[in-house]
Amino acid sequence: MAHRTWSVQDAKNRFSEVVEAARRKPQTVTKHGKPAVVVVAADEYERLRKLEQLKAPSFAELLLAMPQGDVEFDRLKAMPRAVEF
Repeated sequence: MAHRTWSVQDAKNRFSEVVEAARRKPQTVTKHGKPAVVVVAADEYERLRKLEQLKAPSFAELLLAMPQGDVEFDRLKAMPRAVEF
């Protein structure tokens, strides 16, 4: 089966078929006619995660890339997020 686009309703009604198709090729699920999510096989997801981690700088690299000396930084004008307990 080729790559397919499913509406949310079709994907819910035929979820097993979506899963089987996703094992072969990513499947797009749309909501209100626009792409909402892509269902991919677990091994493909892991491959993409590892690829992303390979490209991400390490914590040490981030620290070493920080400006050194008397450098002023602009303060962010963001409000802290609300935390619920």
